[in-house]
Amino acid sequence: MATPIAEPVAALASQGRLQDLAAENSKTTRSIFSGPQERKRRRSDADTLQSTFDESIRMRSEYQNVQSLPPSLVAKQQSAVDARKRKIRPTPSTTGGSNATPSFSSKALVRREAKPQSFLGAPAVGGIEQTGLVRHNSGNPTLRPVRPDWHPPWKLMRVISGHLGWVRSLAVEPGNQWFASGAGDRTIKIWDLASGSLRLTLTGHISTVRGLVVSSRHPYLFSCGEDKMVKCWDLETNKVIRHYHGHLSGVYALSLHPTLDVLVTGGRDGAARVWDMRTRSNIHVLSGHTATVSDVKCQEADPQVISSSLDSTVRMWDLAAGKTMGVLTHHKKGVRALATHPTEFTFATGSTGSIKQWKCPEGAFMQNFEGQNAIINTLDVNHENVLFSGGDNGSMSFWDWKSGHRFQALDTTAQPGSLDAEAGIMTSTFDQTGLRLICGEADKTIKIWKPDPDATPETHPLEWKPTLGRTRI
Repeated sequence: MATPIAEPVAALASQGRLQDLAAENSKTTRSIFSGPQERKRRRSDADTLQSTFDESIRMRSEYQNVQSLPPSLVAKQQSAVDARKRKIRPTPSTTGGSNATPSFSSKALVRREAKPQSFLGAPAVGGIEQTGLVRHNSGNPTLRPVRPDWHPPWKLMRVISGHLGWVRSLAVEPGNQWFASGAGDRTIKIWDLASGSLRLTLTGHISTVRGLVVSSRHPYLFSCGEDKMVKCWDLETNKVIRHYHGHLSGVYALSLHPTLDVLVTGGRDGAARVWDMRTRSNIHVLSGHTATVSDVKCQEADPQVISSSLDSTVRMWDLAAGKTMGVLTHHKKGVRALATHPTEFTFATGSTGSIKQWKCPEGAFMQNFEGQNAIINTLDVNHENVLFSGGDNGSMSFWDWKSGHRFQALDTTAQPGSLDAEAGIMTSTFDQTGLRLICGEADKTIKIWKPDPDATPETHPLEWKPTLGRTRI
């Protein structure tokens, strides 16, 4: 049994051993992590001389190879420092002179040599541009904002009345003497382009006429409608000579191949069909869209057929194989309109609040046409690089094809006696010269627009402000 005096003695002894152990550990820690000056000072202490010697051997054996940089890295760092010194131009205050500009410390992220005018328009002072952020794009000129060409504003020239329903389709004949219109009153009317007078009315469809096209190599007019019918009219006798049967629902669009005797139609059944013009046989059924095919276009080179659909996609087709070459899925809403450029190998697509430009043959995205917040029903482009877009709410926009700049925006006016809700652009087309724009509207009228002949760059200056986002890829 321990005595009352022995217990404090044992506690003191164990406490002494703990203090010695803590002191030894602290000496070891200081010898490892202390600086060279402190280790030098503590070498005189005989108690820690041996431990310091042991730790120094350990430090040399483990960290000797990483105490200094390799010669190759030292040389690279020195060359970088020298190159940076050569790029920095001395300020006038360091070279002397009575009119020297006081030196200052710039916080610019990029230091450039002095120029008469900086990139963002601020003058350069003291040899350093006064801009915090400099957009360096000299290596890639395609990222620079494209300056738009000047175009005269368009004004209303003529209003033609005669249809009893919405005007849903238009086509100008290759000789530029007349144009045809199809409407919800189930008729096709032929109008004189110069005077706007009615020449002829063709009847035969039993529902809205949704598509018209005039052949440039035959005396034929092709029409399609919501009655599932595709008709070929002989313009010499003004009668239907062929029917193309096969669509399961309304036919909303059709297009003629420019060099082949081929007709392409698309409709509500989600399929685009390729027809032999003369034999009326169905060559291909271009299946792949999951909703209504709203528009189709044909061109000479691949992709020879381009189709848009309300499933928000645009498909490019291999006409020989009858298969899809590519699918463009950039649009978020249904694509209602297509327009191919008459001379460039490019095309545009339009959906709700979005117009996009693409490059053939791969379908590479080029740029957006931003600013018209409406359901885009129709697109058309002429030889002067003017793109027209018509909205379901009656809004009209004229764009520069090259830069995507909207140089004119206006709203159509419904004819007297119509509702304001009927101010909608349903279809449009340029004539063969590109100097007349024909629009079919929901107020049952056809409106013809032309450029203002009195406009000049001085009277109507170009209002364009470049932005970082307004670039063409």
